[in-house]
Amino acid sequence: MTIEFQERAIDRHFADFLCRQVDGEYGELFRLVASLASSAVGGGNLCLNLADIAGQTIRVNGKELLLPRLEGLLELLGKSSVVSLNGQRYRPLVLDAAGRLYLYRYWQHEHLLAMMILQKAAAVTDVSDEMKRQEALERLFPANTDHHQKEAAMVALQRQFCVISGGPGTGKTSTVVRILALLLEQEGRKQRIAMATPTGKAAARLKQSVNDIRQSLNCSDEVKLSIPDNVVTIQRLLGSISGSTRFRHSAQNPLPYDTVILDEASMVALPLMSLLVAALKPNARLILLGDRDQLASVEEGAVLGDICSAGEGSPASPLSASLVVLKKNYRFQPGSGLAEISRAVNAGLEMEALELLTGNEAGTLHWQALPNHEELRNALSTNVVKGYQGYLEAASPKEALERFDQFRILCALRDGPYGVSGLNNIIEKILAREELIAPSRLFYSGRPILVTVNDYAMRLFNGDTGILLPDPDNSTLLKAFFPTSDGDVRSIPPERLPDHETAYAMTIHKSQGSEFDGILMLLPPVDSELLTRELIYTGMTRAKKTVLLWTNKEVFCSAVKRRTERNSGLGDLLRWK
Repeated sequence: MTIEFQERAIDRHFADFLCRQVDGEYGELFRLVASLASSAVGGGNLCLNLADIAGQTIRVNGKELLLPRLEGLLELLGKSSVVSLNGQRYRPLVLDAAGRLYLYRYWQHEHLLAMMILQKAAAVTDVSDEMKRQEALERLFPANTDHHQKEAAMVALQRQFCVISGGPGTGKTSTVVRILALLLEQEGRKQRIAMATPTGKAAARLKQSVNDIRQSLNCSDEVKLSIPDNVVTIQRLLGSISGSTRFRHSAQNPLPYDTVILDEASMVALPLMSLLVAALKPNARLILLGDRDQLASVEEGAVLGDICSAGEGSPASPLSASLVVLKKNYRFQPGSGLAEISRAVNAGLEMEALELLTGNEAGTLHWQALPNHEELRNALSTNVVKGYQGYLEAASPKEALERFDQFRILCALRDGPYGVSGLNNIIEKILAREELIAPSRLFYSGRPILVTVNDYAMRLFNGDTGILLPDPDNSTLLKAFFPTSDGDVRSIPPERLPDHETAYAMTIHKSQGSEFDGILMLLPPVDSELLTRELIYTGMTRAKKTVLLWTNKEVFCSAVKRRTERNSGLGDLLRWK
C-alpha cells in the first residue's frame, strides 16, 4: 500500500532544520519521518503513531520511499541526537514507550495536563456543614430533576475537578447555574468565580443562559445577584499579550479565581487547555462542560473525549468519580426522530440511522438525494426562500436577528460547489432573483456575516453572527447589527468590521455552540476522511425541530461508520495504573 503525503512548507522546513542539526547523518528516511511528525500536528493529532506508517511506502513530492518496519523505525529514531526517549532530555522530538513520536512542545503539554488533571481529580474538598449542603441540594434540585444533575452538583462541591458531559438539551447550563448557587451558599459570596468559553459567540450565549436561568432558582435574591454573568473567552481570561503567544496568567502568576467553569470544552485544543489548567491556583476548582460526542477541536487533540474515555475506562481512578454524564434530554422527546437518529449515529449504526432518516413519519427528519452541481441552484430555491425570506422582511434589526436563527444551511466542507463558498454564492443569486437582496457590492442590506477573528476593541469575536441592515435612525446608512447578551442589539459601521465572511451557509465546525429551529445539511457527493459520525452528529444536533439532509446514501453510511481518530497519549496517561 502506498500512502500519498502532501508535505506542507512548514513540514519541509522543520525536517530540513532537524537534518541540519545532525548534518544529514540519518538520510532521507529520517527527514521523511520528521516531516510526517510535523504534518500529524497539522492534522489535529498530538503525535505520529509510528505503527501507522511502519513498513509503508510513502509517496512525497513525486518520489516513493519505503519505510522500515516498526523495529527499524524505533532504532533509527532512538540513535538520533535530536530525539529524546520519553522526554528524559530536552530535544526537538520525543519518542515514548508506545512508539509515538511527538514534537517536544506537544509532549510537554500532554504530560503536564495529565498530571494536573489527576492531581485535581484526587483532591477532595471539605464540607463543613453536611446538613446545610443536603438542604440546599434538595431545594435547588427537587425530586422531578434528573438525578444525574444532582449527582453532578455533589461532585462539583466535593472535588476540585468535575466534568459534566451531555448532548444538547440535557441541562448542562441549568446544572452549572445551580452549582454556582450552591457554591455561593456553602462557601460564602466572596467565592471568586470565572466562566470561560472557546469563542466569543459561545460566551455571549452562556451569559444569556445564565441570566435567564438564575431568575427561576429557589434561593435568596442576594445569592441570585451574586451569581456572576460575566463570561469571557479563554484567551481573554488568561490575558492575551499583543504580539505574543504567551499569556499574563500562568503557574507563576495564577488566576485569582476559586472556581473556573469552562463551557464547550470539546472545542478546546490540548495546548490551550494545558495552559489554562496550569494557570489555576493549586486549590481552585475546575468544572468542564461539554458534549463528548461532538466534533473535537479543529486544532490539536480531543481533550474532552480523552478525559471521558479514561474516566469511564478506569473505575478505580479518581477521574472516574469526577465524571458525570447527563442523559435525560429536555429538548427532544424520547423516541423522537432527532433523539433516535442522534443515538444511532453516535453508536455507528449506519443502517439504522439511514432507515430513521429515510422513513421518518413524524416530519422531523427529511432525506433527499444530493442533486448534481448543475441542478443545485434550482433544488435549493424553495428551501432558501422559505428559510431566509422571513428575516429579510423583518420590521427591525432585532427581529431580523431572531428570525435568521430559525434556519441555517450547514456544510461539511469550506470549498467546492457543495462547500460554504459555493453555496453562499448560489444562495445570493437565488435571493437576488426573488428581489429579496441586491448584492451589487460587498456591503449590502440583508447580508448575514460571520466574524472569523477576535477583535477585543470592537467586542466582536470569532463565530459572532450579524446582519447588515439600514440604520433605523437613518435609512441611508448601512450598519452591521449584532445581538447582545441581554437580548438587545448593537450596531457598528461596516468599515469597522474585523475579518468576516458571508453566512447564509456555514461549516458544521463553525456551527458548534449554535442552535437553530431547522437546518439543511449537505454532504459532498464523494466520500472523504473528513466525513465522520461526529461531524454528522454535531450538525444534526444544531437543530431543535427539523433536519433536512441532502446526501447520497453510500456517503452517509460511510461517514456514520467512520470515527474521528486523533493520535494522542492523553487517554493512556489519565488511566489509572
